[in-house]
Amino acid sequence: MTAYPNWTPASRPGIVPLHPYGFGTILGRSFVALRHNPKVLLGFALVVQAVAYIVLAAAVGAIAVASFSRLDTVAYGGDDWGAIFAGSTVITGAAALVLSLLVGALSVVVQGVVVSEVAHAVVAEKPTLMAVWARVRPVIWRLIGYSALVVLASLVVVGVLAGIVTLLVISVLWLGILVGVLFVLGLIPLYAWLTTKLFLVPSAIILEGAGIRAGIARSWRLTRRRFWSTFGVIVIISFGFSVLAQLISVPFSLIAGIIPGILAPTGTDEIGAVVGMVVVQVIGQFGILLVQCIALVVQSTSAALVYVDARMRVEGLDHDLHTYVEARDAGATDLADPYLVGVGRVVERPAPVPVGTAPPYAGYGAPAGYGAPAGYGAQAGYGAPTGYGAPAPYGAPPVPAPAWDAPAAGSVTPADRSADDAVSGPATPPPAAPPSPDVAPPAAPTSWAAPGSPTDR
Repeated sequence: MTAYPNWTPASRPGIVPLHPYGFGTILGRSFVALRHNPKVLLGFALVVQAVAYIVLAAAVGAIAVASFSRLDTVAYGGDDWGAIFAGSTVITGAAALVLSLLVGALSVVVQGVVVSEVAHAVVAEKPTLMAVWARVRPVIWRLIGYSALVVLASLVVVGVLAGIVTLLVISVLWLGILVGVLFVLGLIPLYAWLTTKLFLVPSAIILEGAGIRAGIARSWRLTRRRFWSTFGVIVIISFGFSVLAQLISVPFSLIAGIIPGILAPTGTDEIGAVVGMVVVQVIGQFGILLVQCIALVVQSTSAALVYVDARMRVEGLDHDLHTYVEARDAGATDLADPYLVGVGRVVERPAPVPVGTAPPYAGYGAPAGYGAPAGYGAQAGYGAPTGYGAPAPYGAPPVPAPAWDAPAAGSVTPADRSADDAVSGPATPPPAAPPSPDVAPPAAPTSWAAPGSPTDR
């Protein structure tokens, strides 16, 4: 008896279909990922960003208080007061810059966690935070190094251009202003172009374990021929969340300005007015922080989806993901990471066929009109009918039908003749057949009569 395999259910769908997808799918599924694993995505990002901003604000505030409190020890307006004020301003600004870079490093960590979780969500897996962190931890310093490299390069470029503009302003004012405006207008497309081409570097570092240089090269290659779609994702997400943050911050700023007038109409500094203004500002900043966390998660998710889609189109990653999902759902263990199977290969996909064009088939040429059939062949058990040749080609004059041959004697039955007579009247009887030479002629009548008959005389 033939053994059939047991029935297995269909594989669980991930947050995206396992085939190349378009701009709308990337943009829409970037928000769907928030519902897939909100504890790891939104919860982790919100906690890390909130702690980072609280530590940043507390540290910068403490440094500012410690620095500017020295102004109380000197007379206002003297030389010492000006020197202490300038030094305190520089110290506070430097501390804020360093701590902001540290907060940016934490944002890179959040981005790495989001990219790793989305890679699992593509194949319908819902890992824990510890499982995601186990994948990010080996490459975390590469992510931080790449982020520091980007910041350092930006500071160098802006510093050099600012120095050039400053020297020109000191020499010729109008020329310095003109060059400064041209530099700003030139930096905008340069920033947009580099941001788009380097959009997939964190994804390549996390999912492939690539170094900083290899990650930059991978992002540059994968965004080739996909520049505008990637740029559109970045612009729409950034612009949308910027508008949302402004919609949240503006009302709270207005309320914070109105509260002191309501609680202290006489202009005195009452504790209630100060507390109310602080509470409103904190609530507004928390709303802005929430929007920024969601924007960071959505943008990191879109980067991971753009990376997966680019590898599907160039390297056939969709086949590796299908193989992994089917083997996993069939009960296989110790499977290879599908994101590491086909790194760097090139898969040629067939060009799409225009709508309305019939695809070519092997062995069949294009039809060149209708040819004339070569007559009617004999069917099994039946002889080929006589008198019928091949029909004339299309457009030729018709061939006259051959004359009807009378059927042989005895071939028409009485039933056939009765049916014909009922339609067209009695038919002329066929002529008698000549006698066969093998049949003897009838004998002549005899004159013998039986005894006692009238003719016996």
